[in-house]
Amino acid sequence: MPQIFRRTANTLAKVSIFGGFALVGACTWALGGLYNSDFATRKGMPPDQPVPFSHEHHVRELGLDCRYCHQSVGRGPNAGMPSTEVCMTCHSQLFTNQKMLAPVRDSWVTGQPIHWTRVTNLPDYVYFDHRVHIAKGVSCFTCHGPVDRMPLTYKAHAMQMSFCIECHRHPEKYLRPASQVTNPDYMPPEAQQAFGRMLATRYHLKPVSKLTSCSTCHH
Repeated sequence: MPQIFRRTANTLAKVSIFGGFALVGACTWALGGLYNSDFATRKGMPPDQPVPFSHEHHVRELGLDCRYCHQSVGRGPNAGMPSTEVCMTCHSQLFTNQKMLAPVRDSWVTGQPIHWTRVTNLPDYVYFDHRVHIAKGVSCFTCHGPVDRMPLTYKAHAMQMSFCIECHRHPEKYLRPASQVTNPDYMPPEAQQAFGRMLATRYHLKPVSKLTSCSTCHH
């Protein structure tokens, strides 16, 4: 009976099979890289805002506490955004004719709130409570980065699950006294881990097995 396929067909079959697996692996690797890239997570990229608000000016230069603008950060799940009334506390007297503050003045006149663009926006299936973290000594700067040095606010961390899990597995590395959570100049002690463990006990922090349970963040 005559041979239908050439001898090279076996080689081509093997190459195509292994090549297919390699292609799938390469595509998976590429998609994973894209998913974790700064482009996809928007890490380090300030979004457009109606007003180019500078945390560097207001926090670093003027010394405003985070809670002056984000008034609900210690009382509920959301940090909250400053109302127009809060902005106008100063800007009814200072820089009143600046073009960049026109949206603030318009909001004051019309009563319509300013529509800020969220910098950090977690998925709907993730539950995060600012109040709990503030009460347990987790600083604003742990998650949001050096906002006091940001002329325009950007996402300092990708805020993916691995970031949260690292903190929940080793909370002693990040805890500070609750009175210092909004202090941008706080310097952790040399023995931070021992100090953090002491704070974890003082704040009645849940054991790591509870902190890393799926139900902690996914209710």
